[in-house]
Amino acid sequence: MTPLIDSTRGTAWPWPPILRASVGWHVAAIGAGVLVPGALPWAVGAIVLNHALITGAGLTPRSSLLGPNVTRLPEAAAARREVAITIDDGPEPDVTPQVLDLLDAHGQRATFFCIAERVRAQPALAREIVARGHSIQNHTTQHRHNFSFLGPRGFATEIAQAQDMLADVIGHKPTCFRAPAGLRNPFLEPVLHRLGLRLVSWTRRGFDTREGDAAKVLARLTRGLQARDILLLHDGNAAHTSAGRPVLLDVLPPLLDRLRAEGLQSVTLPQGLQGLHT
Repeated sequence: MTPLIDSTRGTAWPWPPILRASVGWHVAAIGAGVLVPGALPWAVGAIVLNHALITGAGLTPRSSLLGPNVTRLPEAAAARREVAITIDDGPEPDVTPQVLDLLDAHGQRATFFCIAERVRAQPALAREIVARGHSIQNHTTQHRHNFSFLGPRGFATEIAQAQDMLADVIGHKPTCFRAPAGLRNPFLEPVLHRLGLRLVSWTRRGFDTREGDAAKVLARLTRGLQARDILLLHDGNAAHTSAGRPVLLDVLPPLLDRLRAEGLQSVTLPQGLQGLHT
């Protein structure tokens, strides 16, 4: 199968094995359905099974079946005792400044996967994130709930527009991308490749958009915590505690204390991913 050539980067997009196999599976199933008497129901079933497998891969945020997907920092980060705290869906003016203060107080750095329209609405806050040593990366233009159903053109519009909007505010284009809820389909990776973006998911998440109990969120994030982990939290769309506080603000202090106790340093993704080839 001929790789797709990326004219902007001069490199070929390598078809993932599952997609190569999918094409062959379709050809074989259609051929059998046409040429073999009585095989049509089996051929249709085979195609349905294939589509179910690909759909399942897209609905599994940490899967790499549809293309490269960073779920941990590279092995070199282990020796440096590095982890990556990633914070999604902001910037949120009532939450993000407090997050920045907590990170500063503990000497830790984070990566903010920002929604571009929110950055455009809060440019000063976005610039403060970067000025205080953190990183802003691409989390789409609008955070559309139907993102995983988009085709190549829809992905290109949503992601490329976010690249431009973020660059206009912070002065450079992101290098990492995270899909809303981590959900996607086979059309996403060629678009990311063309735009020079790396898909990043996570090692562990706290489910803090729906869980308001800080202890439970913290437990999910720290169970088995080790160097190279990528942790997922939210400053936007965060659940609230029984006291009405965004749960992130109650999770961060003990999480940052735990990192210090374990001798772990949170770095930005551009720092942590240096030298990683995907």
